[in-house]
Amino acid sequence: MTQATLDDALLLVASKFKGMKDKAGQPYILHCLRVMLGVSDPAARIVALMHDLVEDTDVTAELLGTLGYAQEIVRAVELITHAQGISYAEYIVRLKPNELARQAKLADLRDNYSLDRVAYREDHREQDASRVQRYVLSYMFLTDKIDEVSYRRQMQLEI
Repeated sequence: MTQATLDDALLLVASKFKGMKDKAGQPYILHCLRVMLGVSDPAARIVALMHDLVEDTDVTAELLGTLGYAQEIVRAVELITHAQGISYAEYIVRLKPNELARQAKLADLRDNYSLDRVAYREDHREQDASRVQRYVLSYMFLTDKIDEVSYRRQMQLEI
C-alpha cells in the first residue's frame, strides 16, 4: 500500500468538513488550512490539517491507518484529539511530548486566539473569555514559558 500524502489529507478533510461552520460562522475548512500553514514540517502539516478530524467527524484513528497514513501521523492525530472525559489540561500535558502533535496544537492555538478569529458573542462572553485564557495558558505551557505544575494550577483556577 502506498503511504497517504498531504493531498490525500486535503481531500479527506475537505469532504468531512464540507458545509461545517466555525463559531464565527466561517467555513470550518479555513481553520484547518490555517493550522496546516502554521507548521513547516511535512508530517506535522498532515497532522495539523487533520487535527480536528477524529474529534469532530466520523473518521477514526483506525481508519486513518487503513487509508495509509504513517503510524507516527496516526499517533499524533490520536494525541491531538481531545477525548471526552479528559480535562483540557490533561489532554495538553499528554500531547506535549509528541513533537508532531505539539507543533500542530501550537498552530491550532495561534489560530484559535487570533484577534481575527476570536468570536465575541455577547451571550457567551464569559465562556469565550475563559476559552481564550485556556488557549493562552496552554500555549505558554507547550512553549515552556510555564512548567507543568504552574500550568495545572492555573488551569484549575479557570474551571
